Parts: sequence; structure tokens; C-alpha cells
Amino acid sequence: MDETEIHVTATPSPEDLAMVGENLAAFNDTDVGAANRVPIAVLAKDESGEVVAGISGYTAWGWLYLQWLWVADSQRGKGLARKMLDAAEGEARKRGCHAAYIDTFNPVALRTYQRAGYEPFGELKDFPVGRTRTFLQKRF
Repeated sequence: MDETEIHVTATPSPEDLAMVGENLAAFNDTDVGAANRVPIAVLAKDESGEVVAGISGYTAWGWLYLQWLWVADSQRGKGLARKMLDAAEGEARKRGCHAAYIDTFNPVALRTYQRAGYEPFGELKDFPVGRTRTFLQKRF
């Protein structure tokens, strides 16, 4: 009889995480084709070269995933988020992407994304408690 043990940890080893990721990627490559995952970052820097806003994400399977979008308090309201979104989307199109997706639980960010043409397609209430995490997409 197979006695597989289940282990739960808050401190997985980098090797274990890499093994899980590599095996899932190999399965997905066989199942739906290669993701061709490529990181993307868009950075806004002030006159001294300090990063004051940025986007981090990746492109894969013809989609741009915007994982993080941050703007320093001193830079908010200047249109940086929209400019960075435009830049990320432009690069994604060059990479052959046909759409983008992002999620947020911040009401201000939600309005920013909607003004940029992103449309909600799902939500999780109380994630975190008292907020709604909204998932948005934009077709190019």
C-alpha cells in the first residue's frame, strides 16, 4: 500500500517550489502548449533615477498578466498608472498578446483600470474582509 505523507509548511525550500513549478509547466506544455512566459516590468523614475511607480507581471499564452501596479503617494493623480498600463499593453501587443488581466481590492485602482478599458469578469467578496477583490480583463 502507498503511504504518501502530506506536509504543510510556511517555509518551503526553493528547490521544492522549483520542482512543483517545473512539473506543472511541463504538464501544461503537454496539455495546452508552451506558455512562452516572459516577465515584464514598467518603471517610472523621477529626475534622480528613483523608481516612483511600477508594474510587474508577465506575458503567457497570448495574455498580459499585470501582477503588481504601484504608484508612490507623491506621484498619484498624475496619470502615471495609465501611462504605465499603456506601455505594458504596447509591449504585450508586440509579444503577440490579444488581452490583459489584473485584479484589485482597491476602489480607486478599480476605477483607474475601468477608465483604461478594463472590464470586470469576476469578484471575491470579503477578500480581504470588508473589501471585494475584482478581476478585470481588457481585449486588445
